[in-house]
Amino acid sequence: MSPIYIPRRKFIRGAIATAAFGATSQLWAGCTEQAPTNTTTSAGSPSASGAPAAGPITIGFIYVGPKDDYGYSQAHFEGETAIGKLPNVKTVSEASVAETATVQETMLSMINQNNVSALFPTSFGYFDPHILKVAAANPKVQFFHCGGMYTEGKHPKNIGSYYGYIDEAEYVAGVVAGLTTKSGKLGFVAAKPIPQVIRNINSYTLGARSVNPKATVQVIFTGDWSVPVKEAEASNSMVDQGVDVLTCHVDSPKVVMETAEKRKIFCTGYHANQSKLAPNGYLTGAEWDWTSVYTQYVEWFKAGKSVTDGGIPHLVRGGLKEKFCKISPFGSAVSAATKKEAEKVLAKFMDGSMVIYAGEIKDNTGKVVIAKDKQYKQTDLYLEEKMDWFVEGVIGSIKS
Repeated sequence: MSPIYIPRRKFIRGAIATAAFGATSQLWAGCTEQAPTNTTTSAGSPSASGAPAAGPITIGFIYVGPKDDYGYSQAHFEGETAIGKLPNVKTVSEASVAETATVQETMLSMINQNNVSALFPTSFGYFDPHILKVAAANPKVQFFHCGGMYTEGKHPKNIGSYYGYIDEAEYVAGVVAGLTTKSGKLGFVAAKPIPQVIRNINSYTLGARSVNPKATVQVIFTGDWSVPVKEAEASNSMVDQGVDVLTCHVDSPKVVMETAEKRKIFCTGYHANQSKLAPNGYLTGAEWDWTSVYTQYVEWFKAGKSVTDGGIPHLVRGGLKEKFCKISPFGSAVSAATKKEAEKVLAKFMDGSMVIYAGEIKDNTGKVVIAKDKQYKQTDLYLEEKMDWFVEGVIGSIKS
């Protein structure tokens, strides 16, 4: 007899109304934020409260977009695919899940039907309130969110956060763009003015202006993570104004890359490798390396470690050196001299000597935002949580 499969959302929809989501009373008082842990270390010995995993580990992944979006979801799916090939690891996933109560249904379904021991709901909007609610009601399951900021004493202990300093790769891409542009005008299509997006825009601009001081970066916000029509309109508008290198921070860079190629200008990618979409104009890109990150988590799980008992850090972060991100291969339009300059900057990130946010730095209104004797290193939470200004050279407003 064939097994009966009840669709996830039908199975769970009624449960949401009756589940103990009132368990917000389980959220402890206080608001101490933890400093992130940079990690590429192997799992090591198990934590005191956890023995090494004996049987297969089932891990769930949830994506806001399709798995082949050439962007955010695809980058995570590539990581899931890689760990799914590891011994004693099984993955289950669902794509195109909205940042609404729908994701709660999906998480509960994976817990109840698939018996997952760890969940990676990847999209930004899944964290609050959705992961917070489901995690509080399911303390035996570990939840890991990409980009959320875990606050000790406030959030359930079975939640972890991971993210990469991909603005390092954006800085290198900015160097390539700054040396390649002929007009000196770069364009950046962005989703929302949150600190992580602003940081990418600023790092890209600082990279470009480090080699081309007169370069500018025009920014247009679309208002959401995936709005293809607005992304195309923004791209075409900037090209009409003389921009000859386009990049973006949206869920799927596909429209921006294809528009750049169609308009016969250059582009740099984001999230994943989009070189196939723009074979003539693709210069390089800032890519995630989730295969490396998810493999690290699997090693921790197999060693019996958990985020609940502190065996796995609540905040895990890393950059190019820690293999959280990488640079896309250079395209045919990149000159040998430009490639050499970009590789020099990349080497500085890899040896730890590069600091992007070292003063003096002014914002695009002329105000000094980082004093001459001040610097913020990549692990400084200010850059991830509170950046609300554009550096000099950016054309646009946070409020636009």
